[in-house]
Amino acid sequence: MSSTFDVLETSREQTYHPTVTTDPLPAYDPADEAWRLLTAVMMVRKEEFPALAASFGLNPGAMHALLQLNPDEPQSMSSLAGAWKCDASNVTWLVDRLEEHGLAERRAHPTDRRIRTVALTRKGAKIRNQVEARMYVAPEIMRQLSARDLDALAKILRKIAPEQPPHH
Repeated sequence: MSSTFDVLETSREQTYHPTVTTDPLPAYDPADEAWRLLTAVMMVRKEEFPALAASFGLNPGAMHALLQLNPDEPQSMSSLAGAWKCDASNVTWLVDRLEEHGLAERRAHPTDRRIRTVALTRKGAKIRNQVEARMYVAPEIMRQLSARDLDALAKILRKIAPEQPPHH
């Protein structure tokens, strides 16, 4: 899986061909249509993330980092770089932002003092829960659906959604 940075870095190597294809349109694919609609709904919601982050005094990258930290287990800086698909210097910058707000702290690894881990502080866990609570409030347009439609939608999405850790 390529990160956004990988795509941006390699895109300049690809030649642009301004030709118009005359290939026939692909046949209707219900999976593609469902995915297009889900993506459209989520892209509208994603536009709200900068304001949500700012309401907690964070930038979107720091908010994303906060949400990715495991509240129960400190993680090494190198494992965060792998999970976030970014360079170690980016992890350092993001963790610095979280530390400035008292949301995370660096700690020595319990068995290998050469390794630095990142742990949420009590304040960080509290803010993380508040961010999640606000993120998971359904937009008004969802409330226009009937209870039956919402139940059916949730049942379908549970079949494909990644497993989520329990909320604290």
